[in-house]
Amino acid sequence: MLAGLRGVLANARAEKTAIAAFNVPNLEMVRAAIQAAEELERPVILQHAQGHDSLIPLEEIGPIMLDYAKRSNVPVVVHLDHGKSFDAIVRAMKMGFTSVMIDASDLPFEENIARTKEIVKIAHSLGISVEAELGHVFTSSLGGGEGRAPDDEKIGETDIYTDPKQAKQFVAETNADCLAIAFGTVHGIYLKEPKLDLNRVKQVYEEVGIPLVMHGGSGVSEEDYQIAIDNGITKINYYTYANKAGAAALAHYLAQHSKEYFLEDCVEMTTKALKSDYQKAINSFNRGATSY
Repeated sequence: MLAGLRGVLANARAEKTAIAAFNVPNLEMVRAAIQAAEELERPVILQHAQGHDSLIPLEEIGPIMLDYAKRSNVPVVVHLDHGKSFDAIVRAMKMGFTSVMIDASDLPFEENIARTKEIVKIAHSLGISVEAELGHVFTSSLGGGEGRAPDDEKIGETDIYTDPKQAKQFVAETNADCLAIAFGTVHGIYLKEPKLDLNRVKQVYEEVGIPLVMHGGSGVSEEDYQIAIDNGITKINYYTYANKAGAAALAHYLAQHSKEYFLEDCVEMTTKALKSDYQKAINSFNRGATSY
C-alpha cells in the first residue's frame, strides 16, 4: 500500500526502530525491495535519487515504483532522494511520490532555509512529506553514486558536521518532516574505518525533536546502527552494499556457468541476492519488530 513518510517514521520512532530506504534505479531492485519487505512484514521506502536520472529517468522508474507500492501488502513510501532542482522535485510530486527530499545543503545556511521552506510549503499543501539536509555528508570516490562529486580528502573533517543549534533553527523555520544530518557517514564505500559522532546525533535530536536520517548507511557496524537509532535516527538510506551484493552474485554465477548462461537466469540470481541483502538491512534496523 502506498504510504506517507511522516506516519511511517512516527510509528518507527515510537517502536525505537528505523525504516530502510533503498535506492532502486532498476526493476530488479524494486522487485527485490518489495519482496524483502513483504516477507518480513515491515514498511519500506523506495527511493529514486535525482542523480540516478543518468541510469534511468524519473519518468521511467517513478511509475514502476508507484505501481509496486500500491500493490504491496505492506506500507511503502515512494520518495525522491537528493532532489537538487525545483523542477525535479515538482515532477516527483505531480507523479504521485508521497515524499521528497530537498537537498540544498551545499548552499549557505539562510539560502538552505529559504529553498527548503519553499518546497515544504508546496509539498504540505499536497499532503506530501519533506526531508531536508543540514551539514555535509561525505561522498567516497568508490561507489558514491547519486550524482555527487567525491570528496575523499574531506572525510573526517568535523567542522562540516551538523550543528545542533543550527538544526534547531533550521527545523523551526522550515517545518521539514525529517532531517538528514552529517555525523561522519559516507555515501559509497568507506576507504577507511568510519568514525561516527553518534553523540552528535543525540544532541541534534534533542534540539529538533523530529526523525533524523542517516545517509551513507552502507558499511556502518551493527553496534553503530543500534546506537544511532537509539539517539534519533529513524530513516536509514542503504544502497551501495546492496548494489555490491547483486553484482557479486552475478559475477559468481557467470564464473560457475562460463560456457553457457542466459539473461533471465542472471536476472533471477541478482534479484535473489538483492532481496537477501535488503532483508539483512531491514532486520538490522527493525530491532526485532515483527509487524507494522
